[in-house]
Amino acid sequence: MADLATASRATAGPRSSELFAEACRVIPGGVDSPVRAFGSVGGSPYFVASAKGAYLEDVDGRRLLDYVQSWGASILGHAHPAVLEAIAKAAARGTTYGAPTEGEVRLAEAITEAVPGCDQVRFVSSGTEAAMTVIRLARAATGRDRVVKFAGCYHGHSDALLAGGGSGVATLGLPDSAGVPQSAVSATLVAPYNEVPEIDESVACVIVEPVAANMGLVAPVEGFLEGLRAACDRAGALLIFDEVITGFRVGRAGATGLVGVQPDLWCFGKVIGGGLPLAALGGRRDLMSQLAPIGPVYQAGTLSGNPLATAAGLAVLERLDQGAYLELAESVGLLARGLAEAIGRSGLAVEVPVFGTLVSVFFSDEPVRDYNGAARAAQRGLFAPFFRAMLARGVALAPSPYEIAFVSLAHSREDIERTVEAAAAAAVEVAQGLGS
Repeated sequence: MADLATASRATAGPRSSELFAEACRVIPGGVDSPVRAFGSVGGSPYFVASAKGAYLEDVDGRRLLDYVQSWGASILGHAHPAVLEAIAKAAARGTTYGAPTEGEVRLAEAITEAVPGCDQVRFVSSGTEAAMTVIRLARAATGRDRVVKFAGCYHGHSDALLAGGGSGVATLGLPDSAGVPQSAVSATLVAPYNEVPEIDESVACVIVEPVAANMGLVAPVEGFLEGLRAACDRAGALLIFDEVITGFRVGRAGATGLVGVQPDLWCFGKVIGGGLPLAALGGRRDLMSQLAPIGPVYQAGTLSGNPLATAAGLAVLERLDQGAYLELAESVGLLARGLAEAIGRSGLAVEVPVFGTLVSVFFSDEPVRDYNGAARAAQRGLFAPFFRAMLARGVALAPSPYEIAFVSLAHSREDIERTVEAAAAAAVEVAQGLGS
């Protein structure tokens, strides 16, 4: 396999390398989110100059077919004209006021009308804020402290939830984080994904990604979410769906609409902000009414419900009809089938799971059903050389074996075919490297 120097040349051009060196002097690790540093794939990151549709261009002039799509936020593709127009019109009126706007009302209406059982939402600026606040709300509503989460599910980097996390934490190989006191996670119980844990009357809530997408794509097995709902009901605990990724990505009603299980509370993000910083927590009216200013649970944010973000989010949601989801699912299906066949021909063991509009690649000889399975696949060490080989062929995947691929509505059939062709060649290269 390629050594680190070779990998660096394959992942970043000279201008990106220069910028990364400059960034390392003024930004810890040179990045503002750890996975961007390419630590798990080798080399140094490319720096993006611009993006349009399914493609981005780095500062070295290299055009890349992008399956990161701002980690799923850009469901219409980069720089969609309607989104840019909405942002420009909103910006012309002012970028932030610290006061209510009509855009907040209209976006809240769009979300609550689409998601059954979600009566109200409160906007924040990030998924971490949404998850942190929804846990506080659940604890206040139940008068209990304990929280159950699942290994490999990531709910942001707040202290109480940074235990057994997936995605960025798993990428770094850390079980939690330095600086998080034991007291912060002492009431957090971590259970295996796809297994219904014992839930007693000390538990305030169970928070789960209804479709896990931060350890690669791991779908819920039959009965898992139904079992969680029943267990929470028996114990008087609240069920929280973290749909920061799946919300408005897998359908208008998110995972709730596909799996038929309705939680008490939700977290939303990514798609609802149209590519700008926006997230939300939502749920039943009786629970949401406990938030300040009408209830005792405090939450606030200077930029919450930012008018640019709500305008962008509305522009996106207005274009996500049933036809859009069918088109997206068709593209994902074509990609998944193509990748499985192309990589499989090389002799590499591969699993390409699909759930609606979500897809990922595991270098595994068996289906992955939990974090341990995802970790075993990652530890085989095949994703990093595959990532670099794909990037060398102009296809940008997420730089971690614990992430999924995000297909946008801007990805054409030709883009999918090009990706599959690149994967076939990349897999052969990886397989040959194993034998050298």
